[in-house]
Amino acid sequence: LGDSCSSSGYKRNRAITARRQHLKSVMLQIAATELEKEESRREAEKQNYLSEHCPPLHIPGSMSEVQELCKQLHAKIDAAEEEKYDMEVRVQKSSKELEDMNQKLFDLRGKFKRPPLRRVRMSADAMLKALLGSKHKVCMDLRANLKQVKKEDTEKERDLRDVGDWRKNIEEKSGMEGRKKMFESES
Repeated sequence: LGDSCSSSGYKRNRAITARRQHLKSVMLQIAATELEKEESRREAEKQNYLSEHCPPLHIPGSMSEVQELCKQLHAKIDAAEEEKYDMEVRVQKSSKELEDMNQKLFDLRGKFKRPPLRRVRMSADAMLKALLGSKHKVCMDLRANLKQVKKEDTEKERDLRDVGDWRKNIEEKSGMEGRKKMFESES
């Protein structure tokens, strides 16, 4: 009894698996045909667009006809450039509006996004000029307000001054006379 029950369950599972495989293959066939249709539709749209906007080029034989053709092509190029410029301006304007809207949104939420900051090296004068504008002539000389301190001579400095120029001592000891003096002083 247990044998027949397990074999019927096995057959049923096998039938379900076979049905799933069949459905998958049918779905893949349908998807493949849809992809082919989509590709052929895109190709037809491309051909239609090209036939409308880019008529076949007929190269004329005479020079005046070639010049006329060049003028027409330049006019079309100018029109395309104007349209491109207008679209770029529209895109810049809409992106600026989006940034403004995002900023307003952050303001309303109360969360502020910190902009990335750069380290700028400026002197104090340049910083004050940038903050106050060019109207104010502010000079911030930090050394101007310092006290003048008189330097007192120490004993070591006096001794160094008394010794004199070091070059004289070297000249005296250089040459044979200097060596002679050194030997005489040793003995």
